[in-house]
Amino acid sequence: ILKSLQNSGLVSYYHKEKRQYFIAEDPENLRDTLDAKQQQLEKAKQEVDSVIPRLRSLYDNAGDKPVTKYYEGKSGIKTILRDVIESCQNGSKEYYIYSSSKIKQHVYDSYRNFTKDRIKAGVSVKSISIGAGGSTAGLDERKWLTKKGGSPTYTLMYEGKIAMVSVDSENKLIGVIVEDENMYKTQKMIFEFVWQKL
Repeated sequence: ILKSLQNSGLVSYYHKEKRQYFIAEDPENLRDTLDAKQQQLEKAKQEVDSVIPRLRSLYDNAGDKPVTKYYEGKSGIKTILRDVIESCQNGSKEYYIYSSSKIKQHVYDSYRNFTKDRIKAGVSVKSISIGAGGSTAGLDERKWLTKKGGSPTYTLMYEGKIAMVSVDSENKLIGVIVEDENMYKTQKMIFEFVWQKL
């Protein structure tokens, strides 16, 4: 700490009888130190301002490319489920899922009020279940692909996004959201085809 204060010009030292003594400098030096820091911040801000137009151009040009976001643990999966409600509430008010009996409970343990909040937001869901169990709670329809086994992934399709949730080898929740309108439309088309056949 003393070395840092010395580098800032707030402390000096002297030697006397083989000992080193530190002494505080004039408190006015605090103002000089703050002024120097403020100048550094202003310079950094100007540099960022000059780079933003180029970064904006790269960001805008990436709009046609899929965006993938990775999530871990219960808090990560809760973020995905919140995104489902918020996106659908401001959009079509409907989404689709392939529900897996193997990990369904893991998913909803991450956000216990999900169904209640989904219904409150007026968002409906069509679910194709893979494995036993599952019921309707409101604003939802459910069909079964099979009542045996279960898939290793829970998949949600909504508002130009596909979210996939699974459990890794250490039984930890992992999830991804892929944002791509074309992928979403393809998966929705497959879902609706399977839905009609069940």
